[in-house]
Amino acid sequence: MLCPRCSRQIPDDAILCCYCGRTIVRRPQSKVHQRPNGTGSVYKARPDASTWTACVTLSYFVDSSGKRRLKRRKKSGFATKAEALRYLESLRTQQETKSAPPLAYYWDLYSNGELTKLSDGKITAYNIAWRRAAAIANMRVDQITIADLRNCVESNAHTYYPARDMKVVFTHMFRLAAADGWANKDLPSFINLPDLKEEGRESFTQEEQAALWRVYESGNADAAIPLIMIYTGMMTGELRRLTVDMIHFDTNQIEGVGLKTKVRKAAPVFFPDDIRPVLEDLCAGREGLVYPDREETFYNRYYAALAAAGARRLTPYCCRHTTATRLAVTNAIAPQTVQKIMRWSSTKMLDRYAHPDTADAIAAIQSLNQPEGGKSSSGSTGKSASENPKEQQGEQRVEQ
Repeated sequence: MLCPRCSRQIPDDAILCCYCGRTIVRRPQSKVHQRPNGTGSVYKARPDASTWTACVTLSYFVDSSGKRRLKRRKKSGFATKAEALRYLESLRTQQETKSAPPLAYYWDLYSNGELTKLSDGKITAYNIAWRRAAAIANMRVDQITIADLRNCVESNAHTYYPARDMKVVFTHMFRLAAADGWANKDLPSFINLPDLKEEGRESFTQEEQAALWRVYESGNADAAIPLIMIYTGMMTGELRRLTVDMIHFDTNQIEGVGLKTKVRKAAPVFFPDDIRPVLEDLCAGREGLVYPDREETFYNRYYAALAAAGARRLTPYCCRHTTATRLAVTNAIAPQTVQKIMRWSSTKMLDRYAHPDTADAIAAIQSLNQPEGGKSSSGSTGKSASENPKEQQGEQRVEQ
């Protein structure tokens, strides 16, 4: 061995260095660790404790402050160290008991998944619905009852559509929870919704539309606003964002003006030849927005046009209802064609937009005429006397 002071070779059993006199201190050799890393450890919780504790490290995680932490599993109460050591392997391999996550966990899954594929309007509505569910957001999903869901909806949504949005959000989250085995996916179906009290929309009559045309032709430019909306089916927001370059007179279409739904954003707006001169007058010598007015000014011009025509003070959205009513009821256009013109995702929207009245029903039933050739020349019966078998038999008896 070498002397730690002078680094000269000395005997292995030397007590003093024969060159420099340094005392050689030999420390006892450390005990070799018998168990490999990762198998766990045993210890006494206190120096005066009478029992031993077995502990294994399962994994590492980063807490909310960004620090790296150990995830451990422990079991105490062993009378001897040997018992604690023998239990380490079963402690490390036993299945961890899981608990159901809170409802907010499944909102995170839904909001970062299926929700992102919906329209901007739906995303906004469902985010509002989730904020209304804050009272049960941190409850464990397996402990939420029908009563909890009903109370949450009844306390935070007093009308039909907000309550419906909450029910839809709960439905999606419970489907995800059911896939993990924590909840019944049908639980939200027991939520009771308030009665739907939807205000009935009206449409402009033929007389009111004719009056708007007369007012426009007399020089009132404000009448172009309701007329364009009636003859194109555009909404107020779409007309206000309409620019000159969106209008294609060669194809009678308006591109890129749609709002809200994906269907309306992607589909063109069609316009008839009758409204073409109105659009051409508005676009003449102009660039950019067709109606660059402030929102308040735009609405004032719309209602001023109605007053000048003597029409009812119906909202601008009633113009879109008028479009659907004229197409489906007045002109009897096929529902699929009306759907394309109105830029709907389904023909079911006709139930909300078309407004037939009693006169329309009477005119429709009168169209059920007899088929051609069903009436006789006299107009009273469908068969002549000579063609009636009973009359022929009577004639034979008279001859006899």
